[in-house]
Amino acid sequence: MSHVGVPRGTVRKRRSLALLTTGVLTIPVLAGCSSGGEETARGVPQDIAPAARETVADGSTANWAVDALPATFNAFQADADSATTRITGALLPALFPMDRTGQPKLNPDYLESAKVIEREPRQVVLYKLNQQAVWSDGREIGAPDFVAQWRALRGKDSAFWTARNSGYERIEKIERGADDLQVRVTFSKPYADWRSLFSPLYPKEITGSPDAFNDGARTALKTTAGPFVLKSMSKSEGTVTLARNPRWWGDKAKLDNLVFRAVAAKDRTQALSDGTVDIADIDAATADRITLARRDRGSNGQPLNHGPGSEITPAQALRSWAQAHGSDEDAAEIAQAAREKNRKAVVAYATEQKALRDFAVRKSLEPAYTQLALNGESGPLADDRVRRAVARALDRQELAQTVLGPLGLPAKPLGSHLALAGQPGYKDGSGALGEQNTKEAQALLADAGWTRGGAAEPPKDTKAGSEAEKKGGKDDEAEAEKKTAGEAEEDKDAKSEKTEKAEKTDKDGKKAEEDSTEDSADSAAERKKADQDSEDSAASRDEGLYIVGDDNKPGAPAPATVGSASAVHVLAPARTAAAQGTVLLRQAGVLGEDAVAATDKQPGGAAGAYAPVGTAAPAPAAAKAQLGKDGKTLTLRFVLPSGPGSQSLRSVGDKIAAMLEKIGVGTEITKVPDESYFKDHIASGAYDLALYSWPATAYPATDGRPIYAKPEPATDGSLLVEQNYTRVGTDHIDQLFDKAAGELDEKAARELMKQADARIWAAAGSIPLFQRPQLVAVDKKLANVGAFGFAAPRYQDIGFKNRQAAGSPADRKK
Repeated sequence: MSHVGVPRGTVRKRRSLALLTTGVLTIPVLAGCSSGGEETARGVPQDIAPAARETVADGSTANWAVDALPATFNAFQADADSATTRITGALLPALFPMDRTGQPKLNPDYLESAKVIEREPRQVVLYKLNQQAVWSDGREIGAPDFVAQWRALRGKDSAFWTARNSGYERIEKIERGADDLQVRVTFSKPYADWRSLFSPLYPKEITGSPDAFNDGARTALKTTAGPFVLKSMSKSEGTVTLARNPRWWGDKAKLDNLVFRAVAAKDRTQALSDGTVDIADIDAATADRITLARRDRGSNGQPLNHGPGSEITPAQALRSWAQAHGSDEDAAEIAQAAREKNRKAVVAYATEQKALRDFAVRKSLEPAYTQLALNGESGPLADDRVRRAVARALDRQELAQTVLGPLGLPAKPLGSHLALAGQPGYKDGSGALGEQNTKEAQALLADAGWTRGGAAEPPKDTKAGSEAEKKGGKDDEAEAEKKTAGEAEEDKDAKSEKTEKAEKTDKDGKKAEEDSTEDSADSAAERKKADQDSEDSAASRDEGLYIVGDDNKPGAPAPATVGSASAVHVLAPARTAAAQGTVLLRQAGVLGEDAVAATDKQPGGAAGAYAPVGTAAPAPAAAKAQLGKDGKTLTLRFVLPSGPGSQSLRSVGDKIAAMLEKIGVGTEITKVPDESYFKDHIASGAYDLALYSWPATAYPATDGRPIYAKPEPATDGSLLVEQNYTRVGTDHIDQLFDKAAGELDEKAARELMKQADARIWAAAGSIPLFQRPQLVAVDKKLANVGAFGFAAPRYQDIGFKNRQAAGSPADRKK
């Protein structure tokens, strides 16, 4: 189950951006930065129930859940996803897969050796192939396959539709070595991450022609070279079936078949309990159910104290029975139906729990981290002082504890953008930004001109190109219309709200008033103000956190086709949307002409009209302590996913909003559907704050470059951001990446990456929070599979521990 907001399959794209402006960000004093060399931070070990191959039975089938069938089997195409990576890992050569420490490790199934044999005048790498390595059609893996892949990915032939080719453009030529088992690769300029190339390696039949590369490899892989071959794909059943490769020269695969089955995150618990899948990434709620199921094994048939009906008290049960058997026939019928519905739910839940006893939860930390992204393209966050203030308001330890603590995983904030704890080169660089400090955060905001009374000040004259003009005339016109149309209504609502609160205070607060008479009048006023501010801010977060379009409001519009005359973009994308290509398939929400009432067609819409899908929830009157400038409050759009599997992300978002409130920064939280969260909001720039993740890498100089590269302006005035969705970058950061990419001394390259990380921290566009948890439900009889952490799976070692498990486990009756 991939997590929301993770741009899978997007790493190692070729950087095509130039620098936007000149200048290097000044790094604050690195107080608190770790001194010396690499830290000794240890990563969390993998949890895969390891077993020696001789203890694993031959035969049977295992079913592995994936989010969806892969859109393509070509890992170098733009729509390759986590399912593509998972499946091709069992089918194609990976020359240097990551090991459990996050380092690339030579794969002896394909290589006898691979090393740099010359540095001057050109870097030359010599690959010596395993003499037994062959494709599934019997042909030897050799230089022709390397040459074809290089030509397809080097970027010189636009007929090949490729999304990533970093490193291939640095290759000057590829030749046969002393014999057919040697491949000699000469680079035009040094490339430190040469081990990242040719993984996965495709046969020349696929990479040798644009048609086969673009279309043929999307739905089929006739020729492979892994422990398994592609047997079939069924869209109707949602399955991809792999079979043992009879030509595989390495350790024989233990399983006869490995089936990848598309199962949505919300359906994982049901799929596990009915035996549809044996392996599935799960969320914390499902993990809790499995833990409870195993705990209840010895309950001797006693009713469960959790699940449906467990919250019903004896008094409620008695009342329900009385209603179901009472003289009022209508009430009795309703009560009987409710009791029957509850009884069925209890039985179904108990049946599921019994089946879940056969599973174990394997847990580790996923090789990916969650960050708070601050969109620095326009608005308040275009000012680096505001970004740094937001960052320094965060208690990252508390946020990590919120997600990892309940799972029993180490809850330590991540200290690097370019390495995870346990990887070589990891060093906490957060000191370049500074530790959490409310007073210093407030000072930064004051220096940027955001003050307590700033929201009441009239706007000052601005010069051309100022921050106020960056938001564009549309925002100003919309704000004016909104203020004019709703001014009287807001005043009325505010007075009504004050009256209601005063009446509530008079009625319910007499005891508090009597007890407080000994305090001074000033102290009482301060406490009352603090309570009111807290109440208002809590209401603000509650009202702002909802799913627009799921509230069944009258007059809800039907979607319209993007680009039609009636389409209205609710969360308008930033100017960078034009550069996103296929990533931006649609905008957050649109209104259909037929669904818009006539009264709503006037400019500004009818007073009291409901907002279209994607609109941020209206916040109540600004908190008394909220900062402002030039007549505007400091309020940031905070976009979060709304799906059931994103609850922990929303909890983190709530805590961040509360932390920002303490320094006078308001947030408007908008929940959007998971499927549109990244494409329609993050990539398009329709946010101020957002939470999303990036995968770990063994090649930070290559993979980190497009994520943190400084955007460049396009001819149409938009920004070409590549994967830097925060739109924050500097020349110096780019230069450090370039130097590291060409530095063949590993130690020196790591030092350059540490310097780059410190400057990324100081730029405050991306704030790493924590490494994501990895929870995997696995049939207890399966070995060598589970939470792999950094390491790539060894598919040939996966199997059932004893012969009692022979036969397809998906067919067993639990």
